[in-house]
Amino acid sequence: MFGKRSEGSAALAAPTPHDSETSAAAAPAPKAAAPAAKQITPPPPAAPRGAEASEAYYETKATIFNALFETIDVSALAGMQPEKARQEIRTIVDEIIAIRNVRLSVAEQNQLIVEICDDILGYGPLEPLLARDDIADIMVNGAKHVFIEVDGKMEKTNIRFRDNTQLMNICQRIVSQVGRRVDESSPICDARLLDGSRVNVIAPPLAIDGPTLTIRKFKRDKLTLDDLVKFKSISPAAAKVLAIIGACRCNILISGGTGSGKTTLLNCMTSFVHPDERIITCEDSAELQLQQPHVVRLETRPPNLEGKGKVTMTDLVKNCLRMRPERIIVGEVRGPEAFDLLQAMNTGHDGSMGTLHANSPREALSRMESMITMGGFNLPMKTIREMITGSVDVIVQAARLRDGSRRITKITEVIGMEGDVIVTQDLISYEMDGEDANGKIIGEHKSTGIARPNFWDRARYFNLEKDLAEALDAAGT
Repeated sequence: MFGKRSEGSAALAAPTPHDSETSAAAAPAPKAAAPAAKQITPPPPAAPRGAEASEAYYETKATIFNALFETIDVSALAGMQPEKARQEIRTIVDEIIAIRNVRLSVAEQNQLIVEICDDILGYGPLEPLLARDDIADIMVNGAKHVFIEVDGKMEKTNIRFRDNTQLMNICQRIVSQVGRRVDESSPICDARLLDGSRVNVIAPPLAIDGPTLTIRKFKRDKLTLDDLVKFKSISPAAAKVLAIIGACRCNILISGGTGSGKTTLLNCMTSFVHPDERIITCEDSAELQLQQPHVVRLETRPPNLEGKGKVTMTDLVKNCLRMRPERIIVGEVRGPEAFDLLQAMNTGHDGSMGTLHANSPREALSRMESMITMGGFNLPMKTIREMITGSVDVIVQAARLRDGSRRITKITEVIGMEGDVIVTQDLISYEMDGEDANGKIIGEHKSTGIARPNFWDRARYFNLEKDLAEALDAAGT
């Protein structure tokens, strides 16, 4: 047994209040020993993970949880390996259940132990959701309301937190792992889980009904363009065109709305980067999962308690140019860093990529102009547009359709300028033909008939012009 206090047996036998569980951050002071063990009324059968449990179950769990923290040494627990710590917690909880005469079946007892271990060592009620690979988003709106997105559809779960204090403790545990904080003085925080899943927390007083936690989950198995073809997000011929675009070092912008799959598509596109190339990524929260051996990952930093030490995306992109990059990848372009990214694309860093929020390729170009203008660059609009056309080669548009499916709707290349207008042309577009009996949208990716794209010479330089011609021909059939 680890961390046993001298009054450990008394703690096991002492009755504890049912109204709240002790936070995992600190153990309560030991209580006086009771003359005899108190019998707890056995709860009804424990519900499966994620199902609604009774109040009696939660009260029993709270009692055992409090007794456990009077018995263990939290500092010793923190220094142990997770599996070893779980085994020690299981041993103590078994003793508490035996001494207090709590009648539970083996399945109920195992469930209780797993939940208590998750509360202490993991992310509490979130653990069963994080373990599922079919969930795209987890949305926690206060302690009692947890929603998930599965197959593009929103569902309400029966999972709940004990109270807003427990939810806030878990939020702080998540963000502290990447050196960030969330509290009343800094109530908004972007962070990530260890697997790269994106996390956003907004806490009271800004969130009126309790802490709000949003997690954009990443699949354990990294998706490829072949997977996108299987999901019918793109046709095989269009996927081959994207592969060639990535391999021949075109500068790419991936445009789309929230939840349209921009980051997933960016990950897929980077799989065609040559292993010898040096790649530098700049992100607000590091979530890209590149497989190349020579990758430098940079992440922005918020200000500290004194309001100093902030490192912005613009700072990172500027610094990239001094790090001998061959490709620069910006996780999301949303501000003045757009100017520095265009400068990098136009000064020898071919094959650079970035994502931004826009509903069409034309709107993506307008947003680039707006971001540069808002950055305080006093340049004529025609000069900005010439910079964009000289830097960006291809815009890939992703969209989330009304049935929840995600599609790549356009592959558009930037041609040049005619007067003050940027000229673009679509190579492949997604055409909707209707919907089936289940409400699923039916459509297909079709070539627009462009046989020799503007980047044809670049493809020929990399000996890919024949593959490109075959892919465009196949997309037109």
